Order: sequence, then structure tokens, then C-alpha cells
Amino acid sequence: MRRRGGLKIRLLIGAGIILFSLFKYYSNRSENPYTHKKQSITLSPDDEIAIGLRSAPQMAQQHGGLYPDQRAQDIVDRVGQRLVNNSIARETPYRYDFHLLRDPQTINAFALPGGQIFITYALYSKLENEDQLAGVLGHEIGHVVGRHSAERMAKQGLTQGIVSGVLVGSDSGGAGQMAAMIANVINMKYGRGDELESDELGVKFMIDAGYQPEEMIGVMKILKAAAGPNRVPEFQSTHPDPENRIQKIKEAIRKYRK
Repeated sequence: MRRRGGLKIRLLIGAGIILFSLFKYYSNRSENPYTHKKQSITLSPDDEIAIGLRSAPQMAQQHGGLYPDQRAQDIVDRVGQRLVNNSIARETPYRYDFHLLRDPQTINAFALPGGQIFITYALYSKLENEDQLAGVLGHEIGHVVGRHSAERMAKQGLTQGIVSGVLVGSDSGGAGQMAAMIANVINMKYGRGDELESDELGVKFMIDAGYQPEEMIGVMKILKAAAGPNRVPEFQSTHPDPENRIQKIKEAIRKYRK
């Protein structure tokens, strides 16, 4: 009898945690003024900028620091600022800084909240022209304009709340593991959506700034070659398959090219 009463209490507490998490997530829903996408975000733009600025030195350190050739850094800055100054990115409150990292092995580029954007020398050295560099940086600017990091933080808070509620309300460890798996799949799908939206925004930014958006297809081929034959299946990855991205990029070019 006591066991049954204890279970009811746990169920009520677990349900309360889940309901609170859902309320917190959906009560912060608003429209992104630059992409017109409905998003649930708890951070302000100032919060995003502060997080990015605080995190930037650590991220650079993890990739061996900044690349020592100032001429290469100047090219990255020039291309990045041309994209910002000729697109809706200039209307955002974010501070865009572009960093070329020393890392000669990791083929990657990424953006922190608020406008801190990074590209490794390993990727930079494989790019064939400035238009391809614009494709990489335009995609990362898209993540910032799309507020993807802030949105992902809010969604992770939601899924963690749901998992906690299930764990509190259940005797079964298996139920908690299942909830965690479901949450992970939700967040992976969300990540793929971010990548595709950033690809589309990147195409638009390239066109607005006078770059050739077809060169972004070349970037996808570089990434596909770098991933090799043992690439993780798309449904298990936060990034869409490069072939799917190429198709979406072609659609975006037709959409935005006048």
C-alpha cells in the first residue's frame, strides 16, 4: 500500500516537472525578426553576445590557437565582413568576429552565439577560392542570424526536463533510458534542420554580397570527401548528408537568384 502511495507521489512530481518544462519552453515562443521563424528562446541577444565572447578564447585554445599568418586572417575578415555588410546580418544586434584557427587536422567551421565565427586552417587550406570561403562563413553567419545556439539551449532544457520527469515518476530504469533516447533523436533532427536553414541563409548572403553561390556545392564535396566512406548515417547525425544538402542548396539558388 505504501509502495502504491509512493508511486502516485512520484508520478505527480514527475508530471509537474514535465508540465513546468513545457510551460517554460512554450511561454518563451516568439518570431525571429530576421528569418520569420517561430522559436522558443530564453536568452536575450545581449546574453548570446556575452556567452560567445566568454567562450571564444577557450574554443580557440582547443584548436591550437589562432593561425599565425595575418594575411590569411585578413582574407577571412574581409570576406566575412562583406557578407555581413551586404545582408540582413548587418541589421542584427550581434557583433561578428571571424577567427582563423591554427588546427591543421580538424576540417571544421562553427559559430558561437552572438557572432563569434571560426574556421580551422585544415578546412581553409582545402578551399579553392574566396567564393567557397564565403560559402563556409555565410553558413556560419546563418547560424547566428537564425539564433540556433540559443534555440538549441532552450530545447535541450525542455528535453532534460522531460527526461527528469520520467525518471522521477518511474520505477523502471528502462523508461528513463527510453526517454533519453527519444530526447536525443529530437535534438538530432533539430540540428539537421538548423544546418539546412543555415545553408539556405548562406546562399542568400552570398548572392546579396556578390559571390557565386554555386561554390557552396564545392564546399559540400570537400566535406563529403573529408568524411570518407565511414560517414555516420544521416538519421544518426546532427548534420544532413552532403548530397541532400547539395540538392537543397540548388533549390535555394533558384529561389534567391533574380
